[in-house]
Amino acid sequence: MAIAIGDRIPDVKVFTFGENGPEVTTSAEVLGSGRVVLFGVPGAFTPTCSDHHLPGFVMRTEELKNKGVDKIVCVSVNDPFVMGAWGKDQNVGTSIVMLADGNGEFTQAVGLTMDGSGFGLGSRSQRYAAIIEDGIVTWLGVEPGPGLNASSVEEVLRAL
Repeated sequence: MAIAIGDRIPDVKVFTFGENGPEVTTSAEVLGSGRVVLFGVPGAFTPTCSDHHLPGFVMRTEELKNKGVDKIVCVSVNDPFVMGAWGKDQNVGTSIVMLADGNGEFTQAVGLTMDGSGFGLGSRSQRYAAIIEDGIVTWLGVEPGPGLNASSVEEVLRAL
């Protein structure tokens, strides 16, 4: 069952990519305090994710911060090396935390797994966005299929 408004974010091991390489952390550490915007994507370097979803959040970081967002986090079922390289390629800098869910444990724990095996991606994350306040989901937009509507930065800004 997918996570819902009012649910606490599960606490599982995830990774970021720091100056010295992969760094282990937990979803509770990254998402558990303050006002966090989390968005999940099916894969780093994929067309919609690289051309629209991630860039939208990068370009509108200041607007999100001005609406009280403490942290913006992008999660994908990719390893920390890929997430680090994708963040660098997209000029994310420190504006967005690139969270690697390499084994898909976080994605499975929130119930937002997608079967991408038909196009060579295996088990991945559905495309979604969430607003989380001190570890509790207060808003959630999950895409019903391909495309970028329910989880766009514009929808997140409207929800804030």
